[in-house]
Amino acid sequence: MKVLVACEESQATAKAFRKRGIEAYSCDIKPCSGGHPEYHIQGCALKEAYSGKYEMMIAHPPCTYLAVSGSPWLYNDDGSKNIDRWQKREEALQFVLQLMHAPIKRIAIENPLSVISSQIRKPDCIVHPYHFGDKAQKATCFWLKNLYALKPTNIVEKGEMKTWVNKAGEKKSSPRWFYDAWCIAKTDEERRTLRSKTFQGMANAIAKQWGDTMLQDKFEQLTLF
Repeated sequence: MKVLVACEESQATAKAFRKRGIEAYSCDIKPCSGGHPEYHIQGCALKEAYSGKYEMMIAHPPCTYLAVSGSPWLYNDDGSKNIDRWQKREEALQFVLQLMHAPIKRIAIENPLSVISSQIRKPDCIVHPYHFGDKAQKATCFWLKNLYALKPTNIVEKGEMKTWVNKAGEKKSSPRWFYDAWCIAKTDEERRTLRSKTFQGMANAIAKQWGDTMLQDKFEQLTLF
């Protein structure tokens, strides 16, 4: 049994599967930051997804051009369409569709609130890190194939909110963890990476609940002989 965790450099989910004895591989165009390059594939996630080697895939396609929070950038200051942004959004949606249609029995596609809902289909479940023991809000959507919705395991407080005033004098509010990631990071790329990391409680729930589904598959196969 093999699991592909596509578009994951942190290895949070891959490590959670490995702790449960399931052979999981993270895959990303970036090198891994999770400390286990021996089960990280640095390369094209689609190539791996279509390789025929995996029974399950958990995919985290980049949300830069998919998240609804990026909608204002679809238009220029003069109200005209930002053609480049629209094109990149379409490319991102096509990438998601290719992942969804990969020849893998069980698939979960993860993203925040995004245009996947309006352009492809609505998610099968929406959860937050605070459903799994981490005091943080982060609406996390899953589009599923042959998997059931994640069930909360340890509901805790939603976490602290941070309010500040931006350069334009506008009052803004966001989860504290999100604000801290913005302050810690030195570049936009670092900010995207920090904000996209999977909280460990959710990664553990994925490995436990969906990993048990894989183990049941294996048990049923063995009982046929």
